Amino acid sequence: MNKLQDWPEPIVRVQSLSESCLNKIPERYIKPSTERPSFSSENNNIDHNVNIPIIDLTGLFQADQNVRAQIISQISMACREWGFFQILNHGVRPELMDQAREGWRQFFHAPMEVKQAYANSPKTYEGYGSRLGVEKGAILDWSDYYFLHYRPTNLKDFNKWPPYPPSIREVIDEYCKELVELCGRLMKILSLELGLREDHLQNAFGGENIGACLRVNFYPKCPQPDLTLGLSSHSDPGGLTMLLPDDQVPGLQVRKGDNWITVKPAKHAFIVNIGDQVQVLSNANYKSVEHRVIVNPNQERVSLAFFYNPKSDIPIEPVKELITTDKPALYPPMTFDEYRLFIRLRGPRGKSQVDSMKSPKCY
Repeated sequence: MNKLQDWPEPIVRVQSLSESCLNKIPERYIKPSTERPSFSSENNNIDHNVNIPIIDLTGLFQADQNVRAQIISQISMACREWGFFQILNHGVRPELMDQAREGWRQFFHAPMEVKQAYANSPKTYEGYGSRLGVEKGAILDWSDYYFLHYRPTNLKDFNKWPPYPPSIREVIDEYCKELVELCGRLMKILSLELGLREDHLQNAFGGENIGACLRVNFYPKCPQPDLTLGLSSHSDPGGLTMLLPDDQVPGLQVRKGDNWITVKPAKHAFIVNIGDQVQVLSNANYKSVEHRVIVNPNQERVSLAFFYNPKSDIPIEPVKELITTDKPALYPPMTFDEYRLFIRLRGPRGKSQVDSMKSPKCY
């Protein structure tokens, strides 16, 4: 772990580059031609008329079994076919969602000395950052971020949370508490749909001893958005991700087959996606899916990604009830600590980590 103590090169804040009124982006941010986004449907397999499923959760936890069954069926289809869906009427107050996103926007517009006081390192990533991975000379993404721990409680440290704007710490705390509860409800639905006890996946994650963290993404304006990405293609290494997007500025793209679908965010909806750990537990019945973020020449974007993860030292492997003669266990046991070290060393690399775990006989 010694190689994770510091960054291999001096950190440059992307927001500072953007605000310096560059006409061209530095070479360090130019992606290979095969990875660059295109804003033309003809040459980048983009269908602008398609969106990920939008699911209204009204009635999910009420008595009407028909309504409940219909919602569970919609979630099942989304997890198996898309790996992504949006949820409405999820129980988190719209005012809290707006306060959280706009509070973070204020933080990113604070003076640089305020933000620099919380600069992060590769050791935990907690704090104000501008790159992932410690590979020297790597091509970088056009974004800054703030990463913080919420669970387990021994990692939750208010002193590492920003003090500006003045109410941000209280807002973050309430927001994360609400999302832990929402993710717990969704885990029950995923378990039941797989034919398991409703607490099965939650117990596999460690019961109440789960991990949870927040990554706030800031994507500044970019003079050459066709040459770079705000976040390179990857699947999320954890369990479930709850994304609060900027509903005014689309940017998230999800891979569907050979196509990239630009997500159209619904107001006060969360974008939910399956992470690698749930793919492993479900023996690939549920899919974690590649996604990436494009940037905008005229508008900045702020989004909040909340990660609901297993306890870091519990081996994660396919649930025994989901292993059959026709579909043997696709993945060996591995703890989340072991798994996410890959991301911390190399940065986002598509689905290469979870795919590399598969037994050769399963291809």
